[in-house]
Amino acid sequence: MASAEDRPLLLAHRGDHRRAPENTVAALAAALAIPGCDGVELDVRASADGEAVLGHDATLARVFGRSERVRDLSTSALRAVGIPTLLEALVALPARTFVDVELKEDVVPTALSAVAAARGDPPAGIVLSSFDGGLLARVGAEASSWPRWLNARVLDHDTVARARRLGCAGVSVDWRALDAGSVARARAAGLSVAAWTVRRRASVTRLAAFGVQAICVEGEALQPGA
Repeated sequence: MASAEDRPLLLAHRGDHRRAPENTVAALAAALAIPGCDGVELDVRASADGEAVLGHDATLARVFGRSERVRDLSTSALRAVGIPTLLEALVALPARTFVDVELKEDVVPTALSAVAAARGDPPAGIVLSSFDGGLLARVGAEASSWPRWLNARVLDHDTVARARRLGCAGVSVDWRALDAGSVARARAAGLSVAAWTVRRRASVTRLAAFGVQAICVEGEALQPGA
């Protein structure tokens, strides 16, 4: 996992939410219009009718100023607000786009179907990630060849061991918890290392020197030359 310039992949955190509401097709497109942006990180939840839809929060309050829960609205009602299905989002992205699909809750079957429909089986340029080991285990049981990342707040021995037990290809860790030694140990264990969420260009440079292979970025860090 590396770009043509042999630098970490830069993944826009929920798209560029300075330009449009996060986790919308408009925000994803705005991020990918920025030179040097290699892909996006997006979040997935379940709609009332069981479809995989984009959304970080359980409710629409923070992003859309509405009190409803995502899981209480149909895909058509969510689409009217501006929230796409996972399939709609993936189809709208250029085929070259690397995508980190973070599972926020159990929507595994429909998420796998959407990813396969958009990118094949196994999918090209897609990783499924989660803090929930149970969800990652379920993905592994249903699609063993698909790459998965364990999301974590620290990169210690337990995180590495847990990722390996789950059969993950990598770990995605709070960037403030990373240093050269922890990244080297994880990579020596056969794991890719990604970092979240970086907002300053200087931090991107620092993490690249550690050997991090992908960085979730927003704000200043998403600008050209980051």
